[in-house]
Amino acid sequence: MSSVAAVPSTQDLVLGRYRPMRPLGTGGSGSVWLALDERNGLDVALKIIPREGKAAARAEREALAAKRLRHDRCVRAYDVGHDPSHVYIAYEYVPGRTLRETIRAGELTDEEAVEVAAQVLDALAHAHRTGIVHRDVKPANVLVEDRDAISIRLLDFGLAQFDGADTLTAVGDVPGTLAYIAPERLDGADATPQSDVWSVGVLLWEVLSDRHPFWGVPIQEVARSIQAGAPPLATQRRNLPRRLLAAVDTALALEPSARPSASDFAAELRNALRKPASSARKERRERPREIAKPLSPASRHAQRAVPVGLAVVTAVLGATLLPFWPPLLVAALAIAAGLACWVNPRAGVALALAAPIFPLGNLSASAAVVYGIFASGWLALTWRDARHGLLFVSGPLLAGLGLLPLVPLVAQRAHGSVRRAAQGAVAVLAATFVAANHTALGIGPLSTIEDTARVASGAVLGSTPVTLAVMGIAAATALLPILRERLPYGVAVIGFVLTAASVVGGASVASTFLVVCVWASAAVWALLPRRS
Repeated sequence: MSSVAAVPSTQDLVLGRYRPMRPLGTGGSGSVWLALDERNGLDVALKIIPREGKAAARAEREALAAKRLRHDRCVRAYDVGHDPSHVYIAYEYVPGRTLRETIRAGELTDEEAVEVAAQVLDALAHAHRTGIVHRDVKPANVLVEDRDAISIRLLDFGLAQFDGADTLTAVGDVPGTLAYIAPERLDGADATPQSDVWSVGVLLWEVLSDRHPFWGVPIQEVARSIQAGAPPLATQRRNLPRRLLAAVDTALALEPSARPSASDFAAELRNALRKPASSARKERRERPREIAKPLSPASRHAQRAVPVGLAVVTAVLGATLLPFWPPLLVAALAIAAGLACWVNPRAGVALALAAPIFPLGNLSASAAVVYGIFASGWLALTWRDARHGLLFVSGPLLAGLGLLPLVPLVAQRAHGSVRRAAQGAVAVLAATFVAANHTALGIGPLSTIEDTARVASGAVLGSTPVTLAVMGIAAATALLPILRERLPYGVAVIGFVLTAASVVGGASVASTFLVVCVWASAAVWALLPRRS
């Protein structure tokens, strides 16, 4: 029996106070026994390390590191001693099993796996503040406590399996540890806190995907795979939150300076899965400022162009749908709506929606009241997303080109599932109303309220195809981002269904070809992995 696996006598005391009771585990650096401290009656985890080769120096280094650490996620060292053949470290005894055993049992949910990684990072952040780099973070060195809530302890501080000259010479001896070593260490650089962050990134990638990013190749190729970098986690788990995917990918950046600190990585992991509604609203409010800050004045003006154009088109359509405004006033209304939208998108939406009120009131006060209620409700619905409040105008514009199935893609600019669904539904209704007014009914511009009612009831509300189109476009618009997150080919399915419906409805070959090209591009884009 080797000295590494030496069995201590249960009759003799170690260091004059610890009585070994039963083995807890063995590893490359020594064995761990449950022992009784005869002086105070406490159970301890007694680590026994042979004093041979590099093991003795590493044991001394581990003991020094363990005695300096005072953190809930680090196992506390009570005592250190040695005899001519072994070094002994008495740790507090924490019932549990290693993360490696827990992974094999398949007992961790995604949320629990993220919390395990965050707690490991908490321990590392404390160690880094005290000037200690672990250098050997891996599932076998993480203890998962036997408790209802997730609670871990990080083990074996200071026991680097590869350092300096033995980083490469021992590759064939310890492939399990090699798989968690950062690429800069394989290039001969010293270990840094960012090297530990890399190891946690690999560990979390492995737990979340149920496979290791660098396994599956011959052992002599593992180092080369590590230096090439891990594939994005999204290639294995597209259904995970984008923020979590980006956090893991950032921790696995090949350049150490691009990786976050241990504390920042822990905070980002927890925020990725635990985002209260108030935080989500705050993030939405802050995101435009963060994006707009570095933009040049020309870029900021370009961002306003689309809302301004939609306001102008909406005002023109609303003012000309019924005969009331003379051409010069129509042009003045359109210009006023565009300028108002440039200064304040909410004012532009309000002015553009107001264009049809007087023409309707000239025919019927009740019609103007009904429309006014709709316009007010729409303004309230889009108040916090006024820049995209008039996206429904894309319905008449696209329908005139035979491209109505592209409405869900355009409406994705709206924020929130309800707003997107409403934009899609109103886009179809607006397209149908405009088409019925100018072509389908053959009556030209509506001249009486009876014509208006006839168009609304006969061409819109009474048409089964239109009703199905409204429901289909609204559902597709709302579900598109959800399906993109959860189904790899969800976008392609929606595009196929809408394109097929367009063909059945008599779309031209040219418009169908364009629709297919656009939806195919969207489907390919959806399949690409999202990165930070």
